[in-house]
This record gives sequence, C-alpha cells and structure tokens, in this order.
Amino acid sequence: MWFAGPARRAPLAGRPQALRLGFDLKRGMKVGLYGGSFNPAHDGHAHVAETARRKLGLDRVIWLVSPQNPLKSRHETADLEERVAGAKALAHGYAMVVAAVETHLGSNYTIDTIRGLKARFPGVKFVWIMGADSLASFHRWRGWTQIMHEVPVAVISRPWISLKSRFSPAAIRFARFRRSPQSGPRLAYAKTPAWTFLFGRFNFQSSSALRARRKG
Repeated sequence: MWFAGPARRAPLAGRPQALRLGFDLKRGMKVGLYGGSFNPAHDGHAHVAETARRKLGLDRVIWLVSPQNPLKSRHETADLEERVAGAKALAHGYAMVVAAVETHLGSNYTIDTIRGLKARFPGVKFVWIMGADSLASFHRWRGWTQIMHEVPVAVISRPWISLKSRFSPAAIRFARFRRSPQSGPRLAYAKTPAWTFLFGRFNFQSSSALRARRKG
C-alpha cells in the first residue's frame, strides 16, 4: 500500500542526466510546471496550460510527462514516447515545452522533480500548475505539504470537479494562503505557501473518457 507523506531530499541535480533536459531557462523567467500522465493528452490539458500561461504571465510552461504516476495503474498507462508525442502535438507556441524531465532527473515524485529543477535553474521563478481534478486528490501525493512550501501553486478550473476541489483537504489546510485570481501575475514571486484558483471557460475533454472510448 502506498501512502502520502513527507519525501526525503534527493540530490537529483547532481546527476549527469540532469544537465540534458532538452531545454534551457534563464534567470528571472517565470515558468509554470505542469505535470501529469497525459494518458492521452487532450484539448483540456492544452486549455489548462494556456490559461495558466496567460493569467500568470508566464514565460514558459513545461509539460512534465510522468513516466508512471504512482497513483495510477501501469497496465492502463501508454508508453512514455507515445504520451510525449501526444503532448507535443497539443503544446503549440514557443512558450510551451514538453519534456520527460523525471526520466532525466531519476525522480519518482513531484516533490523531487521540483527540487531538482530549482537546483538546476537557480533564479527561475517556478509555479506548479494543476487542474482542479488534481487538487481534489492532492493530499494523496507524496510530500504534498512540502510541495506547497517549495513553489506557489495555480489551480485551473475543470468541469464537474471545481466545487468539490475547493473543499478538498489540501484547499482547507492551506485556505489562509489562498490568493485572489487577480494576483496571478505576481504569484511566481510570492512567499510560499501561496496558491490561487483560476477560472476560465470549461473544456469537457478528459483522459479517462478518451481511454474508455478507445476501448469501446
């Protein structure tokens, strides 16, 4: 049984592979980190990434395609190469970058990936991006409270789950650190913990629905 809890610190940035991430970031940039399985990637993912880029004033959004989400079944997860290709087909524009960063860093959990990227790119202002569906289960992630203290977090509204996610264990625990949507362009500079909930038009596509359709 896998349980959420604190994550140990891992010296990921010292790995030789960490120097070959496939992209470069400059000091002072505001960069969104958008993690997920993207199994498969769809327009809803692109909507979340673009909403975050626009409302947070980000220079880049990096789609972090996870080799394997510990909370999801391996036999239902497509090959990493296939999922990376699917994300690249939707991540339009120079501001969108798709990379299998966890493979290069050797990290198993989001907290390790964030710490590795912060060590690799000092001076870059990172923000973690997630859809409201991820906030609803965020308390199950390894080191979730540590993530909130490492980087500001932006949550993007998603159909059906937005109201439930706003009363999730993570939202309740960090309620006093929530910032208004209008503070979005300044979120990257905020003292952590800091998070905001951003609203946009709903996109109703989901990976689970697409997988079910393929099986049918």
